[in-house]
Amino acid sequence: MTLYQIISVLLALAVGVYVGFLVRKKFIEDRQNNIEEQGRKLIANALDEAEKIRKEALLQAKEDGFKLKQEAEAEIKQLKSGVISEEQRLAQKAEQIERKIDLLDKREVDLRGKEKTFAIEEKKIGERRHKIDSLVEEQRIQLEKISGISREEAKKLLTESIESEARMEAAKSVVRIENEMKIQADRKAKNILALAIARYAGEYVAEKTVSVVSLPNDEMKGRIIGREGRNIRAIEAATGIDVIIDDTPEAVILSGFNPVRREVARQSLERLIADGRIHPARIEEIVEKVEKELEVTMREAGEQATFDVGAHGVHLEVIMLLGRLKYRTSYGQNVLQHSLEVAFLCGVMAAELGLDVKLAKRAGLLHDIGKAVDHEVEGSHASIGADLATKYGESPAIVHAIAAHHEDVPPEGILDVLVQSADALSGARPGARKEMLETYVKRLEDLENIAHSFKGVEKSFAIQAGREIRIVVNSENVSDSEAAIMSQDIAKKIEKELTYPGQIRVTVIREMRSVEYAK
Repeated sequence: MTLYQIISVLLALAVGVYVGFLVRKKFIEDRQNNIEEQGRKLIANALDEAEKIRKEALLQAKEDGFKLKQEAEAEIKQLKSGVISEEQRLAQKAEQIERKIDLLDKREVDLRGKEKTFAIEEKKIGERRHKIDSLVEEQRIQLEKISGISREEAKKLLTESIESEARMEAAKSVVRIENEMKIQADRKAKNILALAIARYAGEYVAEKTVSVVSLPNDEMKGRIIGREGRNIRAIEAATGIDVIIDDTPEAVILSGFNPVRREVARQSLERLIADGRIHPARIEEIVEKVEKELEVTMREAGEQATFDVGAHGVHLEVIMLLGRLKYRTSYGQNVLQHSLEVAFLCGVMAAELGLDVKLAKRAGLLHDIGKAVDHEVEGSHASIGADLATKYGESPAIVHAIAAHHEDVPPEGILDVLVQSADALSGARPGARKEMLETYVKRLEDLENIAHSFKGVEKSFAIQAGREIRIVVNSENVSDSEAAIMSQDIAKKIEKELTYPGQIRVTVIREMRSVEYAK
């Protein structure tokens, strides 16, 4: 390529670059102008829109202000009408007050006139009274002259005579009232007790917990014992009850202090016998199932008892304890049925005395609650029951009635005495409790032996089925005061050494005979 061509190419490139620069510069200027124009248009549109919004806001503000003005005018109008009505009411009251003032003024004028009349009448009455006093004084002087004694002496004699007669009449009245009250109280108490017993319609003897399981045959004894005694050991371990298998035909005896566990063992053994599959695993399964079912049964029994008595808000643990009493017996009497009976009797007697029937029924129902756990906790069932009642939120009156129903603590109120009476009625009435003949005879012998253990006792007789013991003492060795002390000591010894339902009356008889022969 020649130098000329090279120069031409370079010039062409330079011209192209320059032309491109001019074109780019023009494009940039045009674009900048367009952007500025668009910015001016956007600003103008924004200003127009702002003006439009301002006008709309101003219009809305005017409308709101007009509405507020109308509401304020309406409220002012309503207040004005209220003020007007109040002014009218006050004006009416003012008129009424004015009329009353006028009436009072008239009455005041009338009273002033009457006061003048009364003053005149009072003056006349005073003059008449003075004349009467003068006449009385003249009569008194004449009576003193006739009788020969002064006024003070006559007054003294008359006062002494009246006072003596009044004392005699008062003494007679006191004796008569005391005798009448004793007779009425005794009659009322007997009527209440008789009514309570008559209105109770429960069974005489409640159901007793069964501790003997019948067998279909004697071969079943071997299956219950199992190989090397594993079945019987499994039953005893699962239930905590001793299973006694002896020569009794077709029967197995269950022995244990816990009545609930004994019932679990009885039901479990009966189910195992009916099922036929008797082995340790099956025994544990059946015992666990029976325990769950028995818990439900006890809870239902406790709930039913509270429902029957009308005791609401009883703690769930107390309901469970009541259910356990279903399987607890005392002298052959079911304790739950006994508690229901005591609750009913308490309610009847409380109604007759005008006391709180619901509170009395509740106390009667819970009075033996301690027997549900007395084989697990030390102490008398009355003190245990009082502790349980306190623990589960029972009222102090019910707690004390439970503690005092066997006089572990002295009774303080009528409720305590009601529970004691109802408990004695339920346990002591004929047929309420079963006792074996041997036990009955043994108790009579123990009563007489306790009586003979005291010095000066000649004879003793247990009568009324062991409800009373009469003791004949030697009058030369035992005085009247010693006889009274002896009855107390014998009663305390009976309470300490014997277990019995109800109460036992101790009567000490001291006879003094004076013999002389006429020759």
